[in-house]
Amino acid sequence: MQHTYRFLLTFLLTSLGGAHAGLAQSLVSGFLPGKGHGSFVISGTEERYQTVYLAPGKINRVPIFDRVQVSSLNLYGSYGLTDKLEAVISLPYIQSRGFADEKVLRDQNYVNKRAGLQDITLLLKAKLFSKEVGTSVVDVLGVVSGSIPFSDYKSDTGLGYIIAIGNGSRKISGQGVVHLKTISGVFFTGQAGYSLRDNSAPNAFVAETKIGYAGPKLYIDALASFQKSDKSGTDILQPGFTGFFPATRVDYVRLGISAFRPLAKGFGLTVGATTYVAGRNLGKSTGLSGGVAYNF
Repeated sequence: MQHTYRFLLTFLLTSLGGAHAGLAQSLVSGFLPGKGHGSFVISGTEERYQTVYLAPGKINRVPIFDRVQVSSLNLYGSYGLTDKLEAVISLPYIQSRGFADEKVLRDQNYVNKRAGLQDITLLLKAKLFSKEVGTSVVDVLGVVSGSIPFSDYKSDTGLGYIIAIGNGSRKISGQGVVHLKTISGVFFTGQAGYSLRDNSAPNAFVAETKIGYAGPKLYIDALASFQKSDKSGTDILQPGFTGFFPATRVDYVRLGISAFRPLAKGFGLTVGATTYVAGRNLGKSTGLSGGVAYNF
């Protein structure tokens, strides 16, 4: 079972892959790899949307671009500094493609595609408390993370930046995690925290719940994640909106499912799917992901 647990961080990109390009992806789970152990993961995600959540309602076409397709390649690594402390690094490459009419592109000086390395994230996760409850174990963990744009991708003023690959902000986040694992392999994870952001991007409360099964030959989970931005942000095409997309309020409720199969010699395969069921100032997207992981 411990061997399986060291693989579980490989889901952090797959189970939450497909996040909107302007959002930071969660890299937090309730498992720790153990001292000297870790994982390296390469995963890809394909995401599409045509309907957009605005305020107060939603529209059936993306302004200017009609519909959007987002492809990403995610690089991820984790390492156990001690049995109770883990370091994580993540860097995605993202391509965001719109389908605007060529005449519109010429008249407005827009482009139909933006691509590049997005934000590099560094994270530390520590186990603060652990207690046996019958045959189950409850762990309490604390997480701090920071991210900065890795390339000079643009996210500026104008409707052409609807397909920007990120909001260009630096972020510092803190989260608390409660993780329950049972002797049968069933587990539950709940987490909540707060993210501070610059570049006029509003700060946000973030939370997630996950339930699943972790066995020696199979891992599967279902998740629900949530973000609520501060009211200091603006709403697209509403009073106060200047066309500067990083300043918009981005709220969402996202559901997902993941599965993982360990293979021989430390390798494993991951698959996952996510969809947004509610939101504000983002696309109603559905994403599919898959990846290859190496555990050591």
